[in-house]
Amino acid sequence: MQWTVDQPSRRDVLRGALAAGAALTLGGGVTACGARGDAPRSAGGDQWRQYQGTTLNFISENTAPTAAIAADIRPFTDLTGIDVRIVTLELTALVQRVALDLASGRAQYQVIYADPYQVLAPYQRGLVDLRTLQADANLPDLPGGVEDFIPAQLDAAGRFVDAGPVYALPYDAPTMIWQYRRDLFDKYRGRMAADLGFDPAPGGDRTWEEYFRMAEWFNKNATSDVRYGTGHQARQHDSLMNDFSNVLWSYGGTYFDNGKEVGRLGARDPGPCRLDADAAIAGAAFYQRLLGIADPASKTWDWDGVGAAFRAGRLAMCPNWHEFAASNEQVLPGKVGYAALPKGPAGTANMYGGTGVAISANTLPNERGAAWLFLVWATSPQTQLANLKSKAGGGTPTRTSVYELPEVRAAEQRPSQMPNMLTAAAVRQAWQADRIGLRPKIPMWNECNTAIFTQLSRMLTGGASPEEAMRSIKSRVDQIVARGWVA
Repeated sequence: MQWTVDQPSRRDVLRGALAAGAALTLGGGVTACGARGDAPRSAGGDQWRQYQGTTLNFISENTAPTAAIAADIRPFTDLTGIDVRIVTLELTALVQRVALDLASGRAQYQVIYADPYQVLAPYQRGLVDLRTLQADANLPDLPGGVEDFIPAQLDAAGRFVDAGPVYALPYDAPTMIWQYRRDLFDKYRGRMAADLGFDPAPGGDRTWEEYFRMAEWFNKNATSDVRYGTGHQARQHDSLMNDFSNVLWSYGGTYFDNGKEVGRLGARDPGPCRLDADAAIAGAAFYQRLLGIADPASKTWDWDGVGAAFRAGRLAMCPNWHEFAASNEQVLPGKVGYAALPKGPAGTANMYGGTGVAISANTLPNERGAAWLFLVWATSPQTQLANLKSKAGGGTPTRTSVYELPEVRAAEQRPSQMPNMLTAAAVRQAWQADRIGLRPKIPMWNECNTAIFTQLSRMLTGGASPEEAMRSIKSRVDQIVARGWVA
């Protein structure tokens, strides 16, 4: 079931179910009123109308699920009587405004798009532990409970250091995967296999060295169809760190000791940076070599730039965030394939860039309750399904139950009414514990990130060798971490 503004009778059914204690099935066994099959916690009154007349301000990066919700917020307002005003900003501006708001002691923004690295880690103490609201018998329960969220995403987007508290609910899940021109691979596969000596079918069993050779082959042999074999988001920007990290991890490099744990739950003091290790330097050397045969414009592109170049037919393949599938399919319908990224000597890694939604600890009691209603609704199975279908947004679910719905499973095949689901097989692999790429979740990450992409850019433009760049990053990051952070 979806909550839609043209079906008031369904909203009445939902309210009636809450009041009567019935369990209203939404799909996949999940109910509107609580955990799977549970009756609502309060049989008296309407839990969804208790904060009517409240106004909430939601500050978010301009992401696919927020675009979909902003385009059709009336179902929530009709259900609750709560007005939601949505402010979307570029991430850096969002972080600055959230920091000021949390420091003010008063919540201008009750609901916060809490980037794990730039909001959750440094400002965790300014966010509500959502377990307190989940335990409140006067408030609606989460459909399916927190157990319905994909475990790696709940940890990465919702927790910090301690595995108990939950500060944010997984809201979006962009993940870097291999995107390629399926039509060109079909056309040239036989010739490529003969020339290269291996089956060039993209997938997690291919190596980065094979990816390099495939890109080089397109550069030399398919110029009538495509200008370059590969392109990258290698501008001096956060995108460069993301693109590079996939290679770094696959070569066995790591930013800090216990890298997977520092990425999954986070740390306040991660210890010394390990980018001076041989494996990290080897990964940097390969990345420099790969960019040497990539589209030269890669050094000017972030994720939007490489995505636009791919859709324009300039590239045979690229690593990029999986949620670009929706726009790929609009421009190149049926011509794009999706796979997990290649592997290196130490395995494969696919950068996860998901974020959660949180509640400011500065909220007043009525605002906090209203904000919880919004979080429950915005991350519910039915809203995630509606987002998948939205022409204004897209996004991909963060709940296991949504992937189990028959219509969602059917959308994994063409023709698909939910084009981001064409990446489902690839992202399912990418989200496995031994494949998911998680950057360090530490309070000082933003400054460390700047040091990383600044020196990587210097390396790519010939200003430093891979060894010099890695050692320079290590030195700078160690200084940042040693200085510490007070949040």
